[in-house]
Amino acid sequence: MRLVRAVFITLFVLIAAIRAVAQQPSQTPSPALPPGQPPAAPAVPGQPAASPTAPAQPAQPRTFTAPVGLLLNTVRADRVDDFEKAMGYLQAALASSTNERVRAQAAGWRIFKAAEAAPGGAVLYVFVLDPTVVGADYSLGRILADAYPDQAKLQEIWKLYSGSVTGGSILNLTPVKPAPPAKPTP
Repeated sequence: MRLVRAVFITLFVLIAAIRAVAQQPSQTPSPALPPGQPPAAPAVPGQPAASPTAPAQPAQPRTFTAPVGLLLNTVRADRVDDFEKAMGYLQAALASSTNERVRAQAAGWRIFKAAEAAPGGAVLYVFVLDPTVVGADYSLGRILADAYPDQAKLQEIWKLYSGSVTGGSILNLTPVKPAPPAKPTP
C-alpha cells in the first residue's frame, strides 16, 4: 500500500518536478571528503574544466522535513550505465553501514527509473524515501565517503555519479487525507 501511495504521489508531482529540474542548472553536490581532499570538479558544458586541486564547494545537505520524500535525478542517456553503477556502490554503502541512522535511511530508500524520457532525452531516476528519517542528511557524498575511505575509490565512484547526473530536485511530501464530501441533502 505504501508503494502504491508513493507511486501515485510520484506520478502526480512528476510533471511539475521534471519542469523544475529542466529549468534548474546542474547542481551536483560534491562528496563530503576530509579537509584537503577535494574531489575533481565535474565539467560544466560551455565552461572550462576546473582544476582537480581547486577547493570544493561545501555540499548542501539533503534533508527532509516530511515523512515521505523524493529525490529526482536527471541522467544523461549515454551515461545511464555509469549512474546505475554508482547507485550499486550507494546501495552497498547503505547495506553495509554500521551507523544506525544510515541504516534507518536505507530501510525506506528505493530507487526507480522512469519509463518516460525526461526533457532533452535525459533519463529520470526517482529515489522514493518512505519513510524518511527527518533531519538526516541524504547527501550521497557523505554516505559514500563513510563507506569508501580509500580516496582513489571514492573519486572513481564520484566521477561515475557526477559525470552522469545533469540535475536534481528534492521534494518533501506530507500525506493528505481529504475530508469526505458533504452528504447530499434530499
